[in-house]
Amino acid sequence: MMYVVTGAAGFIGANLVKGLNAQGITDILAVDDLTQGDKFRNLVDCTIADYIDKDEFLTRVRAGDFRREFKAIFHQGACSDTTASDGRYVMDTNYAYSCALLDFCTADLIPLIYASSAATYGASDKFSEEPGCEGPLNVYGYSKLLFDQRVRRLPPGGSQVVGLRYFNVYGDREQHKGRMASVAYHFFNQYRADGHVRLFEGSGGYGNGEQRRDFVSVEDVVKVNLFFLQNPRKSGVFNCGTGAAQSFNDVAVATVNACRAAAGEPPLSLADMQQQRIVRYIPFPGDLKGKYQSYTQADLTALRATGYQDSFLTVEQGVAGYCKQLLAKTGD
Repeated sequence: MMYVVTGAAGFIGANLVKGLNAQGITDILAVDDLTQGDKFRNLVDCTIADYIDKDEFLTRVRAGDFRREFKAIFHQGACSDTTASDGRYVMDTNYAYSCALLDFCTADLIPLIYASSAATYGASDKFSEEPGCEGPLNVYGYSKLLFDQRVRRLPPGGSQVVGLRYFNVYGDREQHKGRMASVAYHFFNQYRADGHVRLFEGSGGYGNGEQRRDFVSVEDVVKVNLFFLQNPRKSGVFNCGTGAAQSFNDVAVATVNACRAAAGEPPLSLADMQQQRIVRYIPFPGDLKGKYQSYTQADLTALRATGYQDSFLTVEQGVAGYCKQLLAKTGD
């Protein structure tokens, strides 16, 4: 019997495959769409049993070809573009596909651990897994919320179903994501190429670069996923963040100082970076007005109640480690 990871060649999916490998698990069916062929690089150092295209996988699931073949499914595949405007495509990819897997898993009593999103909260200033806190600002967030709502309607006593509302994830294996990659990734490349980084000017009542998000390392995201795999009696929708909002300025400072440390240069404060124009601010994009979360911070009460007690990396810790990985890949 195999474990399934959808979106296996993507950012979180590939890190999850690597995390399973670290636990000695190699009987993995990787499911993805390799139309963007360079994503294969995310799996080169991973061990899997087989690969199948996401459309073929769904067809065979619906046809009943995989009865009693899987130990668990980690459903990470999705359209993750928060600015996507083709609602039909987003709903088909994120909602309808997920519903088909949910039906399959509940019928065969297969654990399903899937990727939800903090985008379900929209402009809320409270981030608890409660309907009163939810109000997505885009169709991506709505597609995730609608599936969470379906999961909430499941009768108790069935197979494990866990939704993880990822906050702002950063880390290794995200290079293929382009503009949807994390700000840490973009800041790293900006600083290496231009000697400075670019942040948005103030918005939503926050000063320049002071918009605050819950930035969570992909290493911690993998740990949370594997915790639920090891605790099959735990089900529900849970936040997956650090529980501590930090500013985009914090990410910029951590990124720049990690690069400076690698070059043997002393760290600088934010004020120093602003004065030397290492940190610069650009106008807030008009197309993001009304669609942008200026503040997020995961309420971890429900997650902690499951017994998950590991600490989370701060921006200073996680981004420094991530920059070391990026520098190693560039040979510097």
